[in-house]
Amino acid sequence: MTLEDRVAEYLAALRAERGLAAATVTAYGRDLRRYAAHLAGAEPDPDAVAGFVAALYRRGLAPASIARHVAAVRGFHRFLTAEGLAASDPTVLVDSPRRPTALPKALTVEEVFRLLEVPDPATPEGRRDRALLEFLYATGARVAEAAALDQLDLDLSEATARLTGKGDKQRVVPVGGAACRALAAYLPDRLARRRPGRDSGAVFLNRRGGRLTRQGIWGIVRRQAARAGLDPDAVSPHVLRHSAATHMVEGGADLRTVQELLGHASISTTQVYTRVSPRHLLEVYAVSHPRST
Repeated sequence: MTLEDRVAEYLAALRAERGLAAATVTAYGRDLRRYAAHLAGAEPDPDAVAGFVAALYRRGLAPASIARHVAAVRGFHRFLTAEGLAASDPTVLVDSPRRPTALPKALTVEEVFRLLEVPDPATPEGRRDRALLEFLYATGARVAEAAALDQLDLDLSEATARLTGKGDKQRVVPVGGAACRALAAYLPDRLARRRPGRDSGAVFLNRRGGRLTRQGIWGIVRRQAARAGLDPDAVSPHVLRHSAATHMVEGGADLRTVQELLGHASISTTQVYTRVSPRHLLEVYAVSHPRST
C-alpha cells in the first residue's frame, strides 16, 4: 500500500468515524498530499517530518497554516500506528508552532447599530438584508450556518433557531427581539420570491428565489457596510460573529453561555473574548477598583 493509499484511508476514517466537516477533511487531504509530495517516496521518520515543517516555514506560511499541516500529519501517523500500519510515530517529538492570540476584530456597538439600520425597510431587498444582518448579530451564527438555515429551523414564536455547525453538530440559539421583528417583516417577501415546485426551504433567498450562498451573504454585508460609512474590507459575517460575542462578554455574559451560543467545541476558543477592549477595561476599573481615583 502506497503512502497516498494510506492517506485516502485516513481521510475516509475521518469522514466516517469522527464526523469532521467536509471542508476540514478537504484541507487535511490537501496538507497530507503536500506532505507525501515532500517525502517523495522516502521513509517517514522524525527528520523527514521536521524537514517538512522547515519547508513550510521557508515558504512563508502563516503559523496557523503550519499548525494545521502539523496536526494533519500528526493525526495521520497516529492513525497508522493505531491501525498497525506503522511500527512507530515519527511526529512524537515535533512541536506545533504557537498560534498568535490576537484579539478578534470587533465593531463597536454604535457601528453595529449603524450597520443594522442602513438597509431600506421599504424594499424587499432591504427587508431581507436587515433580517440577515440582525440574525447574524443576534445569534453569532457562522456564515455557513446562516446560508444553511431552513424555515423549519426557525421558530419565531419561541424566538429560537436551530443552527447546524461544524461536523453537522446542531445547537438551538436564542433570536433577539429586533431580529425576530426583522425576520417577521421579511418572511412574506421570502414567500413571494420562492420558486414554486423548487423551494429549497432556505430562509434567506437571492433575487432568483434560490438559497443565498455564503458568497452572497458576504456581498450583502460588505455592501451594507459601505452604505453605513464603514470600511467594507473590515466588515464581514465573521466580524459580526466576533462583535456579538465581544459585546455579550462586555455586557456581563459568562464564557460558558457564549461558548454555547457560538458552538465552540472547547472553552479555550471562547476565552479570547475575555481580552476586552481597553476602553471597557478602563470603565470597569474606574467603578470597581478602590484606588481608581
